[in-house]
Amino acid sequence: MTTTMVTAVVLGCLPLWSGAGATAAPPAAAATHDAGPASPAVRRIVLQGAVNVRDLGGYRTGQGRQVRYGQVFRADSLGELTDADLAKLSALRLRTVVDFRVPSEVRGDGADRLPAGPAAVSRPVNDLGLYAKVTEAIGTADPAAQRGLLGDGKAARLMRDIYRTFVTDPATRRQFGATLRDLTRRGPSPLLYHCTSGKDRTGWMSYVLLRAVGIPAGAAERDYLLSNRYRADADRATREGLRKAGLMQNPDLLLPVQEVRREYLEAALAQVERDYGGFHRYLTEGLGLDTSTLARLRARLLR
Repeated sequence: MTTTMVTAVVLGCLPLWSGAGATAAPPAAAATHDAGPASPAVRRIVLQGAVNVRDLGGYRTGQGRQVRYGQVFRADSLGELTDADLAKLSALRLRTVVDFRVPSEVRGDGADRLPAGPAAVSRPVNDLGLYAKVTEAIGTADPAAQRGLLGDGKAARLMRDIYRTFVTDPATRRQFGATLRDLTRRGPSPLLYHCTSGKDRTGWMSYVLLRAVGIPAGAAERDYLLSNRYRADADRATREGLRKAGLMQNPDLLLPVQEVRREYLEAALAQVERDYGGFHRYLTEGLGLDTSTLARLRARLLR
């Protein structure tokens, strides 16, 4: 296995590694209802070639309105979907699929495999070199070098820096803002957006979307953290596979990269407070969503 392929596995692009799709249901089951702490009605889309795909519907605002099911979906990489997976995605009647991966990720991991119908939109969001850094670390196969690149809190610091960039980088704000505006237009939904693991860029986008339509911060945070549950088996299998292959003596160095953590989300939210003084101004000034756009977003997504 090449270093690029190994990196793709680590970041969630090849979830079939070492049986990582073991959590999948039989092919006939298109979705499951997760009754866990995130929501009493989270609809997970169970696929063989991706592990973190779900409907963002079901969450309730403080006023009791609910995000409609079947309008917005979040996902991890879609390059390894099977024919059965494509049939399930086709049943969602997607109109638009937005890919937040940077060009190096797409080159290394391959383009999305999509059913006929949805428009594929590339909106790369800067990963601050995370993909290259993990590739470099694994490629050394040297425990000392890997500790030097990822250990002693370095990986977690990089993740916090990435989350701050979600707020500070103008190009990144444009990509997130454009995706939210898509959802106010007549044609682009149902819409799915994704990155590589479906947890960081996709996780922040989902948090912002839920907050923008009035979902309480606690519920939006629980949706963000839910990626750890859905990715746990695949990520554990990845670490064990790297250890057995002799590529990493201590694959737990990858945990800060594989997981979502409250501290990462808090880093972005603290940056929102520093730069904008509050979440509403981040939406309006940072993402360029005026009052009428936010009203259309809520009208489109809430029932």
